[in-house]
Amino acid sequence: MQIGSPLFYMNFYWESFMIDPFLFPDTPFDWIVITSPEAGSVFLDAWKAAGKPKVRIGVVGSGTASIFHDILQLPDQSLEIAFSPSKATGKILALELPKYGHKNFTVLYPASVKAGNEIEEGLSGRGFEVMRLNTYNTVPIQDVDQMVLKQALSAPVVAVASPSAVRAWIYLISKLENWDHSVACIGETTALVAKRLGLKNVYYPTNPGFEGWVDSILEALRIHDELQKALVC
Repeated sequence: MQIGSPLFYMNFYWESFMIDPFLFPDTPFDWIVITSPEAGSVFLDAWKAAGKPKVRIGVVGSGTASIFHDILQLPDQSLEIAFSPSKATGKILALELPKYGHKNFTVLYPASVKAGNEIEEGLSGRGFEVMRLNTYNTVPIQDVDQMVLKQALSAPVVAVASPSAVRAWIYLISKLENWDHSVACIGETTALVAKRLGLKNVYYPTNPGFEGWVDSILEALRIHDELQKALVC
């Protein structure tokens, strides 16, 4: 049985409304760096409001790139997904984002308020000029259907796709003493947050993404089934 429930909602910050002016031709950026579907959604709204100017985008991985799928199917597209790092983490993106020649390359980085500083620090250390805009925040849902929550708590594996989802899950189980089921994370960044917040039995793929995430979920379920069979014997 699969149980799905939203764990957080988004609050948009005033800086999300500052993206539009930075997309006009007289203030061009060499790169727009997008590291989550939520940031991609905020950026797309601003990009459309600015008249769909020509932009070059670097995404952290396939999950983030998926937010641009429909736009990229349109003809005469002025939006280009030009870079994705060899491993879908912010640290590797900051190390590998192309920088051509000796000019001062500029980067616009729409981000979550909760996002760390490794991207702008890594890029700045390589000589990029980075403008970070905190465009949204994720807030744990306070009121979850109790029947859905009861089913989720009994599930052998909880699958989470972002650090925000981990924090929201921690909030929901904070009053429970002995919740020790498995957690399958979409990637290493999310897994590190899960471990740091005290979750046990954390699974994640070597290369972040949907396919690896599914494999991690299946691995967690397989180990759970093996333990259950061993207890019966």
